[in-house]
Amino acid sequence: MRLQTRWRQEEEEQEQEEAQEGERPVRRQRLSLQSLKQLGQMSPPLQMPSDIHCMVIIGQIEGHMLLPAKNKTTKYEHLIPQLVAIEQNPHIRGLLIILNTVGGDVEAGLAIAEMIESLSKATVSLVLGGGHSIGVPIATAANYSFIAATATMTIHPLRLSGMLIGVPQTYEYLEKMQDRVIKFITGHSRISEERLRELMFKTGDLVRDVGTVLVGKDAVQEGIIDDVGGVSSALRKLQELISLKGLYRRSGGDE
Repeated sequence: MRLQTRWRQEEEEQEQEEAQEGERPVRRQRLSLQSLKQLGQMSPPLQMPSDIHCMVIIGQIEGHMLLPAKNKTTKYEHLIPQLVAIEQNPHIRGLLIILNTVGGDVEAGLAIAEMIESLSKATVSLVLGGGHSIGVPIATAANYSFIAATATMTIHPLRLSGMLIGVPQTYEYLEKMQDRVIKFITGHSRISEERLRELMFKTGDLVRDVGTVLVGKDAVQEGIIDDVGGVSSALRKLQELISLKGLYRRSGGDE
């Protein structure tokens, strides 16, 4: 009798577990509907195991000075530790960088670009909406870069805000900073230094400024970006680069 009672209890517990498992998708759907009704938002998709990490750089790149609270910013002190963690994580084999930025602090943006360029993992950048100003070297820092067909990139000279000392040394310093950005872009893309300077100091394209706005395929034709594409193209290329790096390591190559 005791054995029969125990078997019945085990069967009832198993039936309850099966019923709960069957109710889980329904419960998730109810929670999603509640979230949609109350907040106007859908719950994010379930995370699947992946060897690709996605990093998003949006708004204005914040450097050594705090920007107003109303500004949408990406803080470089948040990205640099994240890049170090990506480099040390053996489960991450590729990094997808999505850019929609108006630019920002020159040294902070250049530091992010230098970190991306020095990673041993496969990297692909994708410019959506816009990748302006210091966003250009960040986009070119990846192993391969994409831009959406309707996305734009603004190439313009270095700007400074705040108090300036009107001495020749100030302008020499500005020229050195400008050269750092130009050398990084030309060293990680197909555009020549002469052509980049020509685009940077062009007049007539911007209303109250000097510079050039490149839309989609124009950035590819100038040699700044590698190809026009979207998320699927970027992920496909990243998987290709991951496979190539894996073959290179197995053959005994040293990156």
